[in-house]
Amino acid sequence: MYIIMDLCVVPMGVGVSVSKYVAACHEVLKGAGLKTELHAYGTNIEGEWDDVMEAVKVCHQKVHELGAPRVTTTIKMGTRIDRRQTIEDKVSSVMSKL
Repeated sequence: MYIIMDLCVVPMGVGVSVSKYVAACHEVLKGAGLKTELHAYGTNIEGEWDDVMEAVKVCHQKVHELGAPRVTTTIKMGTRIDRRQTIEDKVSSVMSKL
């Protein structure tokens, strides 16, 4: 099943700046061959369910490897079975109405 996910991985116990952890997670997602769009408070991801979920797991592992003793993640995602939809489709639909 194809999904679009908004992912926000937050390392805890590492101080105020988390950009190195975000960058490491972004590299994991790109390395998994997923379509991504980084934004100010997370990353939009597009891909097959199992591929996306596995990449989220690897993101957690990577952030822990970098020294974060705790990781909290917020996920919003959607699926459609009537047609395939992309991140750009969703944004374009709203922009066309503005």
